[in-house]
Amino acid sequence: MASEKSLNLKKETVNEIRNKISDSETVVLFTYQGLTVADIIKLRRKLREVNAEVKIYKNTLVKLALDDLKLDLTEFLDGPNALLFSKNLLEAIKVLDNFAKDNKSITIKTGIIKGNVVSVDTINEYASVPPMETLLSMLAGGMLQHVKHLAIGLNMYAEKLEENN
Repeated sequence: MASEKSLNLKKETVNEIRNKISDSETVVLFTYQGLTVADIIKLRRKLREVNAEVKIYKNTLVKLALDDLKLDLTEFLDGPNALLFSKNLLEAIKVLDNFAKDNKSITIKTGIIKGNVVSVDTINEYASVPPMETLLSMLAGGMLQHVKHLAIGLNMYAEKLEENN
């Protein structure tokens, strides 16, 4: 029989997991088996730069927290897993995806985005979204194209008015 102290620690851990999932916009479940301690430290540092964190919990405790939140990830909770928690939607996914490309030991299994369970394909789509600076440049370029065409049209109209006078 487990001691009361042990049960309380497990309850606290389940509450911690549940709160982290609830407070995070993005949660990604991935395998890390085969990474060295140095690799995990490197990943944690990169994720800290984008205000995200990686935690490793026992699968049974994760399952209890997910059950409380009425989320079902049972099929993915086998073997050693890690959870990425982020309050930001894209940056942490991109960091993990880039890290996984360099470290074949990482396999993204599934995720929870804004409270909904998503597939690996959805996470990969989010990972492929260009950075905000690139998106803003694309938007500005598209807007400038219209302004350029307007300026050319106005110039042609002004030249036509000058010819008629």
